[in-house]
Amino acid sequence: MTEKLVTPDAPKSLKTNKAKRIRGIKRSTFSMPYLALSIIFVIVPLFIMLYYAFTDLDGNFSLANFAHFFSRPNIMAVMGKSFLVALITTVVCFLLAYPLALALTFTSLNRKFILVMLFILPMWINSLLRTYAMKIVLHILDVTNAWTAVTVGMVYDFFPFMLMPLYTVLSGMDRSLVEASQDLGASPVKSLFKVVLPLSLPGIVSGVLMVFMPTVSTFAISDILGDTSTYLFGNVIDQWFRNSGGWHIGSAYSFILLILIAATVLIANKITKGHTEVGGVL
Repeated sequence: MTEKLVTPDAPKSLKTNKAKRIRGIKRSTFSMPYLALSIIFVIVPLFIMLYYAFTDLDGNFSLANFAHFFSRPNIMAVMGKSFLVALITTVVCFLLAYPLALALTFTSLNRKFILVMLFILPMWINSLLRTYAMKIVLHILDVTNAWTAVTVGMVYDFFPFMLMPLYTVLSGMDRSLVEASQDLGASPVKSLFKVVLPLSLPGIVSGVLMVFMPTVSTFAISDILGDTSTYLFGNVIDQWFRNSGGWHIGSAYSFILLILIAATVLIANKITKGHTEVGGVL
């Protein structure tokens, strides 16, 4: 059976059908493994969490788990501390990663990929091992403040997640725009804030989400590097799931945190969408 040739004058529907296939296989077919993994490891656990969150120990529908959250003393203070630590970690990661991403992007070295990999290599090591290693380093440096230790540990753990999206966006940026701004008389600093920074906003948003979201819900780092004063919201959830009868309350707490994170993602998407629309108009 001969394959039909698609000429420039061919009907649009024929071109579309051709574009949706790779060697006769629909492109959607290649997404099936990812879809299966998403169903098994994302959708199913999410429904299990929802089941436990909205039921009691007898399996009956109940909102008592959510009532427990709002009636628990100091829970808002714990959540506030979690978001504050996540915010500080995200800001510090950005302040460290953005100049580094700029340097890696605009450097004239021939082996930039090797330099990038040197900063990404820690991601290949188990997070718990890196955290315990950081605990030894902080002990050698005589860092006794628990909040400082937890913050340093989180920055060290999540820094690559900020660097990668920033470097990816900056390395793919059209440098002629920067050169054009400088030809028009803009200083390097003005070009940075007027051209480079707006164009890298999608990478900034991705990096912020990739650091902020896991930092809010983490508990291992604060367990290993901190003390009772660094008790975060992730530790609260972990405590309930360690209790054989606390899965329902722990699921309700997880659902509330999920809603807050989802709201953060929606806000970030609006920022990115607004930036794209403005860029398109300009």
